[in-house]
Amino acid sequence: MAENKPTATVAKAATSVQPKKSSNMISYIAPIACIIAGYVIWRFVLGDPSNFSKPDLSGGFWPSHQGPKGALVRAYEGGIIVPLLIGLNLMVWTFAIERFLTISKASGKGNISEFIRKVQYHLANKNVDAALGECDKQKGSVGNVMKAGLRKYKEMTTEAGLETDQKLAAIQKEVEEATALELPMLEKNLVFLSTIVSLATLVALLGTVMGMIKSFASLGDESAGAQAAAALAIGISEALYNTALGIGTSAIALVFYNIFTTRIDGITFGIDESGFTLTQSFASLYK
Repeated sequence: MAENKPTATVAKAATSVQPKKSSNMISYIAPIACIIAGYVIWRFVLGDPSNFSKPDLSGGFWPSHQGPKGALVRAYEGGIIVPLLIGLNLMVWTFAIERFLTISKASGKGNISEFIRKVQYHLANKNVDAALGECDKQKGSVGNVMKAGLRKYKEMTTEAGLETDQKLAAIQKEVEEATALELPMLEKNLVFLSTIVSLATLVALLGTVMGMIKSFASLGDESAGAQAAAALAIGISEALYNTALGIGTSAIALVFYNIFTTRIDGITFGIDESGFTLTQSFASLYK
């Protein structure tokens, strides 16, 4: 009778990788808070009556102040689209800071390539515990994935009931499960930056169109006389301030998005190299 080889053990093998509990409240709170803050800045900072020679003291949601006393205050004349653009700008900085802190933590301590070389050295000397110690020092996503793989690696070195190919599959599966938990944390909230890159430009275009409508409407009012020129200037000002704010916000969001995706690519490459290191080391040392 032919000898039966175990084939289902790997699929049922327990994993040491545990789902991470993380809250993403910032993705719900930050957009609303930033839009509200944008309106507050526009209405009560830029729109402070002392900033205008002819303030509208009646107040209200959108006071009709005239005669701004400074260049920065003139942004108030950009209209009701300006607070939305200010809110988008604040949103960019909020998520940029949040991503910077998260990705910096995920990068861990020291150089990733140097960390992998140290692990390779310890594995070559069959010192798995020392390799695990390097993971504890690294304290990043690459270290977390490597640590999960090393635990399975150590378990497979004493496992006598599986073939080498099955042991390698078990190690690879452990690495893949650990990777699946790390990558979403790295990419989380980047969608806000990528969306603002396009959204800020579109919102600015809306403000520009509204400003130009006001400009052409003032030209068509023959009874306005000299006031038509002032209305024309305000309309053009509204259009240009919206354009400037939108393009500036979009540019900042694009720069941050590219910086973070580049850093994430570096971490992802380190994770992939970790999995390759473990499988190649085990295949060469425990045939």
